[in-house]
Amino acid sequence: VADRRDGIGVCGWILVSLSFLLVLITFPISIWACIKVIREYERAVVFRLGRILSKKAKGPGLILILPCTDTFIKVDLRTVASKIPPQEILTKDAVTTQVDGVVYYRIHSAVSAIANVTDVHSATFLLAQTTLRNVLGTQSLAQLLAGREEIAQSIQATLDSATEQWGIKVARVEIKDVRIPVAMQRAMAAEAEAAREARAKIVAAAGEMNVSKALKQASMVLAESPAGLQLRYLQTLTTLAAENNSTIVFPLPVNMLENVGQKNRGG
Repeated sequence: VADRRDGIGVCGWILVSLSFLLVLITFPISIWACIKVIREYERAVVFRLGRILSKKAKGPGLILILPCTDTFIKVDLRTVASKIPPQEILTKDAVTTQVDGVVYYRIHSAVSAIANVTDVHSATFLLAQTTLRNVLGTQSLAQLLAGREEIAQSIQATLDSATEQWGIKVARVEIKDVRIPVAMQRAMAAEAEAAREARAKIVAAAGEMNVSKALKQASMVLAESPAGLQLRYLQTLTTLAAENNSTIVFPLPVNMLENVGQKNRGG
């Protein structure tokens, strides 16, 4: 008999029968105390004489509750956004940081959320704090700053597996902010500035090398054609004249300068 009556026993079934009889005697007044309305985003876990009435929560819509023997607890199935306060974490490379985040989760099994844990929201919140500290403690500062999405996915997977028996589904984990000490910020800024200066010098040196190679090739071409040097003089004069300045340039043939030099040596 106990198995057929959901494990409440013979005495329990007698009490349920008396409760049902009371409802019939006081009908229709008692019907207002028996009918409960469950919203679309809610589920009701019904207890009959202290035992869960079924393995599945009831709702949404109208549900029937027997007075004296039945009680129920409403469970909200909407997604909850829980803010994780700043946690002081020592990273793998011994840097103290403060990290905060947000956890988005929802209850997918109302029966598990009521029967397996005292306060499901508090338990999930505390577990999220602990998981955040444990996961970030295995990462270096560079990994923490560059791989937020991967770290958030790792925290989400850990939380989701741990809260499955509580009827919780972790939808998303986001790391909001990473705060590092001021002295470390200055050191990182100096390191980044030095790296940029080094890259700038390398680029400038590469540019000088390319320019020298181009000038060498140009000098070889001009040496093969003396008239080409005169044309280059004329192009330079045209460029200077187009800028509306007072500079006057008189191009002289190179061979004339060589003759003048030879006469001076001869004298």
